[in-house]
Amino acid sequence: MSDDLTEAQTADIPEGYKILNWTRGFGRQIGPLYEQQDPKGATLAFRVEEHHTNGMANCHGGMLMSFADMAWGRVISVARSHYWVTVRLTCDFLSGGKLGDWIEGRAELVSEEDDVFTVRGRIWAGDRLIMTGMGVFKTVGPRPPRPGEKAYVEPKEEVLHG
Repeated sequence: MSDDLTEAQTADIPEGYKILNWTRGFGRQIGPLYEQQDPKGATLAFRVEEHHTNGMANCHGGMLMSFADMAWGRVISVARSHYWVTVRLTCDFLSGGKLGDWIEGRAELVSEEDDVFTVRGRIWAGDRLIMTGMGVFKTVGPRPPRPGEKAYVEPKEEVLHG
């Protein structure tokens, strides 16, 4: 995927962020998206480009909601390494994202009952809070753990004996 990134998409990426190498699907269409891991979980991010904007050159609300869905649901992937679907997403728009803004988002797990998770999330650009909200997600089955998830185990290097 990185072969088709523009100069603007690869320039000025904050330290610690790595591109999410989505090679298919919706995430690829709206990206590129980036991720940063820390002991508390994952923060997703993107830079607002022209294809993310509405007629007023602000980040489109649909883009922000799509991003919130992925960024807030990521807390489930990190905790459980399961596929999940969105049951409900409630968003409160507090400010707009502007062309060129670095937008970040993350969530915290509020509750878990059976295979239904409730999360509280926020989206921001610098010190400006753009969106807050709640999400309800349902897991639909396990999948192989990925880097950054609690269940992920780094593959051991194979030692060749001569």
